[in-house]
Amino acid sequence: MNLLETLLNAQDGGAVRQIAGRFSLDESQAQSAISALLPALAGGLQNNVSREGGMDALLGALGGGNHQRYIDDPSTLDQDDAISEGNGILGHLLGSKDVSRQVASSAAEQTGVDNSILKQMLPIVATLVMGALSKQTATAQETPPQDNVLGLIGSVLGGGQSGGQSDLAGGVLGLMGKLFQR
Repeated sequence: MNLLETLLNAQDGGAVRQIAGRFSLDESQAQSAISALLPALAGGLQNNVSREGGMDALLGALGGGNHQRYIDDPSTLDQDDAISEGNGILGHLLGSKDVSRQVASSAAEQTGVDNSILKQMLPIVATLVMGALSKQTATAQETPPQDNVLGLIGSVLGGGQSGGQSDLAGGVLGLMGKLFQR
């Protein structure tokens, strides 16, 4: 299952229903919005991981923070800390509010969903992305030894099983291609 499917299918579509209800959208509009926002988030993830220290930061974020609760219980997406965490994630992935605004504007053009709604939705989707990656990491291996973490993350993102930063880079590139496999 790729990242998009993970988000759309979380709790039998509960995350999509929660987002749709929060922003007064129908479920197909919410799905479309999530689909349009994901490539920018995945691109930000790719950029972050390729920077020095980016891998450690990602591993630290996935290992702590209990992000998977947002996937496990979509009702938590309405809590203030979900938005706060999402804004923090966006800061790391996209770098600035200007980039976030551009992402929302581009997604609005693609989906027809109002730009102001997509700006508000973006931190929630960022939180869901980290939740999905965290959950996939946790379920891939319950307590991975430190030496195997790079290989585990690489396999979660679609890369090789053997470990190492090159596997993760390949995995992130693979993620970009797999986001919209249907």
